[in-house]
Amino acid sequence: MAAVVLVHGLYHRPEHFALVAEPLRTAGTEVVVPELHKGSLSADTAAVQAVIDALPEPPIVLGHSYGGSVITGLRGAGHLVYLAAFVPDVGESAATLGGASPQLQDAINPEPDGSTSLYPDRAAGTLYGDCPEPLAAWAVGLLRAQASGCGRGIPERHSWKHAPSTYIVCTQDRAIDPVLQQKMAWRCTYVREWQTGHSPFVGQPDLIVELLQELLAANTPRRPDEGVTTAR
Repeated sequence: MAAVVLVHGLYHRPEHFALVAEPLRTAGTEVVVPELHKGSLSADTAAVQAVIDALPEPPIVLGHSYGGSVITGLRGAGHLVYLAAFVPDVGESAATLGGASPQLQDAINPEPDGSTSLYPDRAAGTLYGDCPEPLAAWAVGLLRAQASGCGRGIPERHSWKHAPSTYIVCTQDRAIDPVLQQKMAWRCTYVREWQTGHSPFVGQPDLIVELLQELLAANTPRRPDEGVTTAR
């Protein structure tokens, strides 16, 4: 069975995916959640690529938010899942595609060292507004500072042109405009819409677990032919 690789977004940590990873592991699936925050998009992509290269077969790779830019630059994924995520094309970055919503921008707190963090109260409403309050508080408590510039990084390759992909539009998202998500979703092979906010891995993790188990059962992951482009 293929493994699952979960790629978090800006300000987040691998622990944010705990409610998704643990049920999958209990069911016998190998789940890897790499730590990003390496300082640049290229460094973050390299960290995830090292994980994929160490696996025996092409994994299902899910990228959330900025994590979409990361998984776009990968080789060797069997199926890509973009969860309210950026899907850059040639010369594009998350920032040039539209970037953070005004509400998320208002939550950003510049730090003296040039990094940024999020104001906890604003982060709760923006990232986890549809989540139960205890879970939202837990998720906010895990957030960490972020080096500047990652969102302006441009992927060196575009994996969604070579591997099957699924885009999940989160229609109640306050961090990335759902209209922007719908536009980016046209680049993917399959599209689904969920009535969730930006972070269903906190508020409705069962949705993600069920999707990933469906993809695993369908046996879609396989080493793609790099010369073949998948049409939506």
